[in-house]
Amino acid sequence: MKIVAEGLAFPEGPVAMADGSVILVEIARETLSRVTPDGRIEVVAQIPGGPNGAAVGPDGRMYVCNNGGFVWVREDGALRPHGTPDTYKGGSIEVVDIATGKVDRLYDKVDGLELSGPNDIVFDAHGGFYFTDVGKRWPRVAARGSVYYAKADGSLIKQMVSAATTPNGIGLSPDGTVLYTAETDTGRVWAWDILSPGELRKLPWPSPTGGRCVAGIGGYTRFDSLAVSASGKVCAAALESCAVIEVSPDGSHRSIGVPDMQVTNICFGGKDMRTAWITGSYGGRLFTTQWHEPGLRLNYQEI
Repeated sequence: MKIVAEGLAFPEGPVAMADGSVILVEIARETLSRVTPDGRIEVVAQIPGGPNGAAVGPDGRMYVCNNGGFVWVREDGALRPHGTPDTYKGGSIEVVDIATGKVDRLYDKVDGLELSGPNDIVFDAHGGFYFTDVGKRWPRVAARGSVYYAKADGSLIKQMVSAATTPNGIGLSPDGTVLYTAETDTGRVWAWDILSPGELRKLPWPSPTGGRCVAGIGGYTRFDSLAVSASGKVCAAALESCAVIEVSPDGSHRSIGVPDMQVTNICFGGKDMRTAWITGSYGGRLFTTQWHEPGLRLNYQEI
């Protein structure tokens, strides 16, 4: 793997752009930033709190999950999140005009309740988006995670999945009929069939989420965000495992090593969609490599 940029303040949410740059968030710096092909880092917008997953919407603006912020631990020249700061005021979905840096808040509540820690986001072909809320943690209590569906025009937000355990990465199958999430603490990948935009087929108890468990990796595997390949594999960043774990729809999986202790996300781009960018957040680096197969082109992604 090649290092594209260093010195990033806990990068996440990479989005491959048509000009060869990558727009990502720096959670600890509280910015949406652009990494140019030659490794320069430019601030696109300031997003107070904890900017996290990002995706281009149907209007060309960047939609950003804001987890509300973390307490940061600095050690050995690296950075990792640990807990919730006293400045925490809830989570939200922000929309950024990439050209001007203007930030607008789209959602911070659902059914009158505050969002806790929005984390990752994916748009469907109908102009709506699914996003995970990983919850929030304090020394003795924690807010549960959820999965939501919302419209980009601000007219609808609703809870799709409750009782989830730290849902983090989220993605759609190539044909748009299956929704995937990856859970951090359980190391599991879940799937739901999509009946219509924002409507999921729910399995009965004992499924805790109404979804089917595609894979449980085992051991100390903690998933972060994900991308989906053109063949339908879920490529989930696996934090302390120093890897991206590629999970097939049949549950088989394999590990691709990444030299960082907090591998947080992956995205695909380039003319053939085989260029992968991976965020190594502990060391503050953006990696790139040629993937063994094409990634899935996202809805509204420019290439």
